[in-house]
Amino acid sequence: MSPAPTAHVESVDFVMLYIVAISVILLIGITVTMIYFVFKFNRKKGHQPVDIHGNLLLEVVWIVIPTLLVLSMFYFGYTSYREYRIKPDNPLVVDVTARMWQFTFKYGNGKMTDTLYVPVNTAIDLEMKSMDVNHCLYIPAFRIKEDIIYGQTHHLYFTPKEVGDYDIACAEYCGLNHAKMYTKVKVINDDQFTKWYGGNWQPVKTEIPKE
Repeated sequence: MSPAPTAHVESVDFVMLYIVAISVILLIGITVTMIYFVFKFNRKKGHQPVDIHGNLLLEVVWIVIPTLLVLSMFYFGYTSYREYRIKPDNPLVVDVTARMWQFTFKYGNGKMTDTLYVPVNTAIDLEMKSMDVNHCLYIPAFRIKEDIIYGQTHHLYFTPKEVGDYDIACAEYCGLNHAKMYTKVKVINDDQFTKWYGGNWQPVKTEIPKE
């Protein structure tokens, strides 16, 4: 299995697997219990329904356990969400302009491109605006996306830790050619980025959590 391109990927995947695992366990448990009750308490065997109204133990079990499970899902989901909502220290700021049907990226030295180039292990701050309708910048490999609402400025933070090319898509229907609104984020090493940028960039590294 290849390493995660950002630290955030691992936490998002964990939340997803956690929720799926609980769902599968509940599905199997409920299904097996239902089948067991069908055969165990069949009317043909002489069993009669029992009134369980007022059973305190059952009331506590089916209120407390689901509540704890839902709260645990919320906790892990919130901590994962919070990771990429807090602005990092000394990020590389890139201005992003979304329009039908293209993303444009502008850097601090005035350089503009339709492909996002970023250095590895460096915190990135995408400062995003729309020129027309609502858009949404989505990087599937990084498990992050952010709506870009016309008339507002939105930010998206991430720190890539693996060199490579990753898809960027618009995840908000924005018109006729919405499905073609794709580009790339190219994560490159410091020397390559400095050469591409023009030699005026000083790398500020961000500590990547150890696995």
